[in-house]
Amino acid sequence: MARPVWTGVLGFGLVSLPVGLYTATDSHTIHFHQLQRGTADRIRNRRVNERTGDEVGLADIVKGYDTGGEYVIVEAKELDEIAPGRSRSIDVAGFVDLDTIDPVFFDKTYFLGPRGSQYGKVYALLERALAESNKAGIATFVMRGREYLVALKAEEADGLLTIHTLHWADELRDPHAEVPDLPGKVEATAAEVKMAMQLIDALAMEWDPESFHDSFREKVEALVKAKAAGETVEKAEPAAKPTGAVDLMEALRASVERARSPKDTGDKAVSPGARSTRGQKTPAPKKRARSGQAAKGQGLMSLTKAELYEKAAAAGISGRSSMNHDQLADALAHTGRSRRKA
Repeated sequence: MARPVWTGVLGFGLVSLPVGLYTATDSHTIHFHQLQRGTADRIRNRRVNERTGDEVGLADIVKGYDTGGEYVIVEAKELDEIAPGRSRSIDVAGFVDLDTIDPVFFDKTYFLGPRGSQYGKVYALLERALAESNKAGIATFVMRGREYLVALKAEEADGLLTIHTLHWADELRDPHAEVPDLPGKVEATAAEVKMAMQLIDALAMEWDPESFHDSFREKVEALVKAKAAGETVEKAEPAAKPTGAVDLMEALRASVERARSPKDTGDKAVSPGARSTRGQKTPAPKKRARSGQAAKGQGLMSLTKAELYEKAAAAGISGRSSMNHDQLADALAHTGRSRRKA
């Protein structure tokens, strides 16, 4: 049985409930030791006096706040003695609609349990009321020398109360100041919006966290195991190339077809742009002229639409933005024949 990381009293109105806070998550990150290259010698981090170079013991280290001209020294016990350092209560200031809390505020999750079976009824009553009203209690409390803003909510499926630490408002960064190249109010065509919504519908699924796992950690474990056995590991496929504005509709359309293929036909997903021909004979591919003057020569047909578009733009072909892949190839081949005749 896990020990609580914090104990105290949850207070809302005139009701007080002794509670304990329990860690809700584990980290499965693979940790590496630091070694000097070419040796098995561990690298250690030490606390060293930057003036003398001598190592300093933890008991001799104090906190100092830099005021610019000097340091103000603060002892650990001084932090414990000031309010709200001795707080042992979670004080609910009020209840808000859970949906109004922006997810960016959520930080870490803890289980909240009653400290004793005699408090089960009060605990269950609060859990049910929060679940049915879809409300969250907003509170503050102090743990390990730090004050937290938290949301108290119900996990209805488990009959459980949880505490979610929240970021303070002044801790959130302005995205417009942090993220370059935000598109702002970019106008998308009705066809593009419709196609994007079709793609979202085609990829709709039920939220099932059990169906996801840390595949990168598994690959790191496999890498370590293979290197220990003197074996090699297959490299991952390179990242996909960015989708440009020129071939956006083509990429959306191909994505919808690929996403729908397994659902509509029961077949395995096919490559972008390919359609399932289940129950039908595969038609023989149309023969293409191999002459250098052919409208759909092998060279042009092997290019992507984006590459064809760039060539069409360089050739000054009008109406290219409304052409599909084959039409662009035809237009380029025709332009090439005209120039040769001239």
